[in-house]
This record gives sequence, structure tokens and C-alpha cells, in this order.
Amino acid sequence: MANANVRVRFCPSPTGNPHVGLVRTALFNWAFARHNGGTMVFRIEDTDAARDSEESYDQLLDSMRWLGLDWDEGPEAGGPHAPYRQSQRMDIYRDVAQKLMAGGYAYECFCTAVELEARRDAARLAGKPSGYDGTCRNLSAERIARYKAEDRPAIVRFKMPDEPITFTDLVRGELTFTPDNVPDYGIVRANGAPLYTLVNPVDDALMEITHVLRGEDLLSSTPRQIALYKALIELGIAKETPAFGHLPYVMGEGNKKLSKRDPQASLNVYRERGFLPEGLLNYLSLLGWSFSADQDVFSVADLVERFDIADVNANPARFDLKKAEAINADHIRRLDVKDFIEACRPWLQPPHANWAPEKFDEAAWQAIAPHAQTRLTVLSDITANVDFLFLHAPVEDEASWAKAMKEGSDALLRTAREKLADTDWSSPESLKNAVLAAGEEHGLKLGKAQAPVRVAVTGRTVGLPLFESLEILGKEKTLSRIDAALAKLTA
Repeated sequence: MANANVRVRFCPSPTGNPHVGLVRTALFNWAFARHNGGTMVFRIEDTDAARDSEESYDQLLDSMRWLGLDWDEGPEAGGPHAPYRQSQRMDIYRDVAQKLMAGGYAYECFCTAVELEARRDAARLAGKPSGYDGTCRNLSAERIARYKAEDRPAIVRFKMPDEPITFTDLVRGELTFTPDNVPDYGIVRANGAPLYTLVNPVDDALMEITHVLRGEDLLSSTPRQIALYKALIELGIAKETPAFGHLPYVMGEGNKKLSKRDPQASLNVYRERGFLPEGLLNYLSLLGWSFSADQDVFSVADLVERFDIADVNANPARFDLKKAEAINADHIRRLDVKDFIEACRPWLQPPHANWAPEKFDEAAWQAIAPHAQTRLTVLSDITANVDFLFLHAPVEDEASWAKAMKEGSDALLRTAREKLADTDWSSPESLKNAVLAAGEEHGLKLGKAQAPVRVAVTGRTVGLPLFESLEILGKEKTLSRIDAALAKLTA
């Protein structure tokens, strides 16, 4: 049943290019919000000045627009909880930190890095948990005053409860964390800068987020956030604790978690190759979720109608590039041919096209497009598939030449030229019959007979349907290219 009160958020940091794991998280949040008629909040976590950049921020917004993952509140859209960039909300975090300190939920920690490391090493040697040991949790007023008189820097730590924390994960079921595994943790740096551990749940609380759907790598921080939420509720800052759902890892090569540095992780790679947004979103939705047992290809509208976070699988999902390409190819074939023609245009122009713009023939493109649409995996494939139509001569591919031009190919090409010159070029079928007849004279079936003709005319052994291609190229250019191939063979 739809729940219009659902409020989810997508809150990336503007560092580097968006990656497919991040997109999968955005997609699941968006689909969950749209399925329930709820609200999608887009928030930018840009508190790390050393790593954040405006270029990455712009890329994030552009990528979301390209994918069609619209948002109801956030940058450009505005909303009742603005601003939606954390760098513009620092006064809010400072105020909350002070209230946590005043309420006894947090305290100053004066431990130095050297002291902390020494105590961690000792704990490890003793076989004990190596997290923070609470040294500063109950410092006397006199000790605190002395440390401050020494100008000893202090961070602010949140005081974790001494009992286990149990919650029901929307993906993984009931989980329990014991106190020894979740020690007191820092929420404000010594320089006063708030940490992610504070700002993320504070923003979720103030923006009234009802469901936090995020990566499995953040699962260990959930008990901290639940404890912090309890404090925020008691202070009147939060209304309720959201439900948490932790999405499975996306695995790359060698069953390792797909990292930002993996070549196949960057969203830009798929955009530049000519994946359709619908095709990419279709595939990414299958990384931890399934539409049905017997259907992998579906529309974004179908995804929204069917999506339920309860159906997400907790097991890691492996990124399979070949499957992603196959699904994208299906979406290309689903396009109306007019939409396909327009979608391909960026790859028919510089810098992708290797022919002069004035050589582009719109009529030839419109004629070949329906035949190309059934053959493409990604839109960028179109350039090499149709370049023979717009170049003075086909691209020379020595590997294709060596594969097709066997002994006797010159005699076959002469016969094929004669037959093609004599036929009426009224249809692809008439051209096929001409090449078929040439092959029969040389004891060859059509497949063997057409290979030298294809390479002579298009430059490649594999491509679009040959006889439709010859018809669109035209009689004069086809015969001229066969003549050029014969000249090369007999030189």
C-alpha cells in the first residue's frame, strides 16, 4: 500500500565523478519514494572542503537530470528545510552539538592521538575491543579546567548507552549491536567542525526523513545514529527515528567491492558510450532486486509500480557488464525509430564522427537507421556502423581485409561487380540475388560470396545488413569501391 508520508533522501558528497553504486542508491530511494507517492530529498554533503568541488557538485546535478531521477526538495528545487547543502548549515550543527553537551548526551574528549593509539594497541594485545575506552567520559570539573588551561585540544564525543541496541533492518531483518562493539564516538572535531556522524542524522531529523536507504558499508554506524536519534527526540529536535535499510554491496571483478577507482564504476563511462538512461537504470535496479523470476527488461514506470524495499536481497550483487549491455540493447530496440534517430545524433557529429559535417547525408541516415537500431549495443556503436555512407572511401581495416580477401577473391569481386552493374537496384533482394549468382559461378554460398563485397564497400567484415546498405550507398559508389578493392588486390 502506498504511503504518501514516506520521505527519503539521497545525500552524496561532491567528490569526483558519480559512480554506479551511488546511482543504484539514488535509484532505490527514488523508486521507493515514487512508488509510495512520497518525497525525494536531494541533499549535498559538502562539509569536506579539502575534497569537495563545485565541478563535482555540478556533475551530480547533471547526472541526476540525465538519469531522470527528479527530486522534490533540494538544490534548485528548494523546499521547507532549505538550505540543502551542508556547508550552508554549520550554525545548525553547532547549536545541536551545544544542546547535546548541555543535556549530558555528549562530552569533551581531551585524549591525544598518541594516547589513543597506545591504548588501542594495549587493548588489541589483551584481546579486547580496540575502540574508544571512555577515558574522558566522566572527567572531573577540575581536570577539565586544567586541560583547558593547558590549551589542550578537545573533540566532542557522543555518549553511547551501556545496553545493546536492536533494530529491524528493512533488508536484513532484526540486528543487535552490543555496547563493546559501539564505543563513544566523535561528533565534532577539535577545530569545531562537525563530523558526518553528527550532521547526517541531524539533517535527517530536521528534514523529517522516514526511511534511510543506504549502502551496506554504513551499517556499522546505524546503532550510533539510533542512539543519537533517541537523544535528539528527548531534546525535542527530532520527531521519530527513521527506518533503516542497508543495500547490498555491488561487486566488481574478482568478487571485490566495486570501488570508485574501478574502470567500470564511473557513470560517465556509460553515458559516454551511449547507454540509454532507461537501459542503465533497468540494469542497476537488478543489483539487489528483481522485477520477476522471468523478466529482466522493463521500463522505469514498471520499476516504480513494482518496487518494494522488502524485496531487496541482502546478498552482494555482482556487476555484469555484458548483461548491462544486453539490457541496454533491448531498450535501444524498444525506442520509436524517430527517437532512435535523434538519440544517435551526438555520435554522428564531431568529435565522434570521422567525416566532414558537410558529407553527412540526412536521407541516407534516416534510411539506414531502422537497420542499425536492431544491431546496436550502445549508441556510440553507430559511428563505425554507418561511417561507410559518409566517407569518400571505407575505413581501411587490415584485419578485416586479410580475413575476407582470400585466394580467388579478385575473380569473385569481378563477377559480383558485373552482376551488380547489370541489376536494376530496385530492392535489397535484387542486390542479394546478384551476389548470390556471382557466388554460384565460383562454387560459393552466399555467406562466403558476400564477405569480400562487404569489406570492399564498408571496410569491415561485420556490420549492418549488406544489401540494404548497398542500396542506400547507391550503385555508383558501390561499384567504385569494388573497383578500388580490385586494384588493391591486383597491385
